[in-house]
Amino acid sequence: MPRTRFATGGTIDGFTLGARLHVGGMAVLWEVTHPDHPGLPMLMKVPRLAEGEDPAAIVGFEMELMILPRLSGPHVPRFVAASGFERRPYLVMERILGPSLLSRMSSLPRPVEEIAAIGGRVAEALDSLHRQDVVHLDVKPANILFRPETGEGGGEAVLVDFGLSHHRLLPDLMQEEFRLPYGSIPYMAPEQVMGVRGEPRSDLFALGAVLYQLTTGVLPFGDPQGLKAVKRRLWRDPVPPRVLRRSCPPWLQEIILRCLEVDPARRHPTAAQLAFDLRHPEQVALTARAEKSGRDSWATVLRRRFGRDGPAQAFRSAGAGAAGTAQAAPIIAVAVDLAEEHAAMAEALRAGLRPIIDSLPGARLACINVLQLNRVAIDTTLDEESQNRHVRRLVALRHWAAPLGLPEGRITFHVLEASDPAHALIEYATANRVDHIVMGARANSLRRRLLGSVSAEVASRAPCTVTVVRPRATDILGATAAPEPAQV
Repeated sequence: MPRTRFATGGTIDGFTLGARLHVGGMAVLWEVTHPDHPGLPMLMKVPRLAEGEDPAAIVGFEMELMILPRLSGPHVPRFVAASGFERRPYLVMERILGPSLLSRMSSLPRPVEEIAAIGGRVAEALDSLHRQDVVHLDVKPANILFRPETGEGGGEAVLVDFGLSHHRLLPDLMQEEFRLPYGSIPYMAPEQVMGVRGEPRSDLFALGAVLYQLTTGVLPFGDPQGLKAVKRRLWRDPVPPRVLRRSCPPWLQEIILRCLEVDPARRHPTAAQLAFDLRHPEQVALTARAEKSGRDSWATVLRRRFGRDGPAQAFRSAGAGAAGTAQAAPIIAVAVDLAEEHAAMAEALRAGLRPIIDSLPGARLACINVLQLNRVAIDTTLDEESQNRHVRRLVALRHWAAPLGLPEGRITFHVLEASDPAHALIEYATANRVDHIVMGARANSLRRRLLGSVSAEVASRAPCTVTVVRPRATDILGATAAPEPAQV
């Protein structure tokens, strides 16, 4: 991967960089122009890959590279161009010149009519997104922009930043590679906290938290730190908006508290119905939520928290059920050693995979490399050439898999960072319901005798079928021959 210096006035693939617009936790945004796109305001998103950066920035960027080109309509920025990690990673899209909702959060609370107008536009944008098989999963003021049109609530709402999103028809790399939930904590839905990422009504919960903030001036659950504190929203309800703002009408409290229901089934069934309620407040069906004047009693909270049929158990069941449906299309994981001296093993692995893949046209292949960390010494994210080690491994995996000829959607790439390769592979297989692991056997050596075989440990402990491939001696000497697989 060539090193590229991003600086004002520089040119990358015909795009001329202007001002640096924003430096975020996972990416940097640049204003860009291109002679082939005159008059179109554009920005370039570049993932942060320097020493010590979060690996989630790499995975999130890959997710956005897959999702954004598949989206269309006025509620998402227009996709222009992209470059993956094989060269210089960037994503160019339409720049929305209107303001973000974040600009209004410095003056709270907002007028009720404005809140309804904003909410209706955002709900319409979510409806468009959900109809395209995408759940955003990071709805917050900074990710809601408005096109520069006249009107009380601004122009059409535009949703940005799809690095944490879930596409129903694409691999979910965020879920596969990270055990902890990612998202903006103040707006995160309870089921998202519990690891469920495919529920469209999670976005309605987040929008409800935004509406609560616009109405009351505070966040419904504060800004808790740590997973234990975040989980309190599974059983502890927020203070009703009308307690904090007397002028909040009953219909608005009804809508907000319905969005913030712990059980997704008790929220609006679709974003379109939420948008309708916000645009027709006189038609909102009022329930006990509308007149609620205090938080639930502690007896109710305790039943919700410790009851046998509480929401936490329901979310675990939902997550397991979603994963179980994937058994109809098996997941095959191949563990790849990228060292140059293991070229014969690399070819043996590909040869061993081909008949498996050909016989299972619905199967998905996960190519895995373990970036082994030191047990005691401090690790660095950059190599001797000052390039990101994680990214280099990711690019090498793609090159390794290219001869297999699998289309996008059937193959994914994962670099696991761990001090124990066998444990990392077993954990990945367990968490992602892998059906079959294919891996190479470590050659006979003093290291193997002292440390043991990774393949033997995986074969003995993995919760699935394991095929261990060993190249024949003629392969190592340069001749071609079929691998010698051994299934466990």
